[in-house]
Amino acid sequence: MTVLTWVVDRQRLSSIAHSRHPIAAPVSGVNVNRLLRRAGREPTARILDLGCGDAAWAMQALAHYPDGHADGVDLNSHVLERAAVAAEGRGLADRLTLHERDARSYVPDGDYDLVLCVGATHIFDGFAGTLRQAGRHVNADGILLVGEAFWQVPPTPAALAALDVKPGDYTDLAGLVDAAEHDGWTPVYAHVSDAEEWNDYEWSWVGSLTGWGLDNPGHPEAAEVLAVARAHREGWLRGYRDVLGFATLVLRRATNSAG
Repeated sequence: MTVLTWVVDRQRLSSIAHSRHPIAAPVSGVNVNRLLRRAGREPTARILDLGCGDAAWAMQALAHYPDGHADGVDLNSHVLERAAVAAEGRGLADRLTLHERDARSYVPDGDYDLVLCVGATHIFDGFAGTLRQAGRHVNADGILLVGEAFWQVPPTPAALAALDVKPGDYTDLAGLVDAAEHDGWTPVYAHVSDAEEWNDYEWSWVGSLTGWGLDNPGHPEAAEVLAVARAHREGWLRGYRDVLGFATLVLRRATNSAG
């Protein structure tokens, strides 16, 4: 989640970083399943995952909704190729359609019962933009499931520097709920990632890059990949650890909107 200047192919580097944690957010598999159960869709649910990455969320949703179909949208061809292989291996290839395109311009052929955007709100310029733009794909009785960062405590200069953000780029947890309600949504459930989930996510991110760099010492990009991994690790450990939080909200349209 740290913003860094990369000379190497950013999409390929991100693919490597998330190879051992395809959920691509500090959320455990147990809690992915809990969130999908709380979404409570019918077995025939239509699912849309915007910024799907490896489509781990979409494929797990299909396991919950055995007669459903999912569309996954992402610009990163590397992760989409891996998602296609995983879907084939899980017997889901006929129920998952992957679209290599900008999620901002995705035009569906119908509405969706469940729309996911977890750890990818930057696509829509933040949480508020995600509520509006991802939310337009949700049918009248549908669920919008959004995962977003927030300040657990007031941000420190070290955290702001590590993330390359301003204090106002994130709000606190209550502010996320306020923003959702202002835009006509209300939480029916939420999960706040704990320290174990953060540790697993961050060490997986750093470790996957580090391992790749060490395993490919002759590669022309190996040194830079190792440098990116080290910078990310330092930014997390000495910057935003225990400062930045992550919440995944299960949202329904409110009957009375303040927005």
